[in-house]
Amino acid sequence: MKNTVFNNCSLHEIDFTDTDLTGANFTNCDLKGATFDNTLLEKADLSTAYNYIIDPDRNKIKKAKFSKEGLLGLLMKYNIVVRG
Repeated sequence: MKNTVFNNCSLHEIDFTDTDLTGANFTNCDLKGATFDNTLLEKADLSTAYNYIIDPDRNKIKKAKFSKEGLLGLLMKYNIVVRG
């Protein structure tokens, strides 16, 4: 699924396990409950996506784009509190 464009989608509970999403674009996508495990997300753009949880240790995210707000979805496994 390289370079796939997901535009204004609700991708609830979708399973992206072992999927190559290199260069994919998730424009304004709701990824609530989506599974990312051993997913290739290099150069993917999730800067306007929301409600995702992605473990950087279990997925390849080199040069992927995220918003500041979306960083919480990358830190979820650490069970930390971020105040803003």
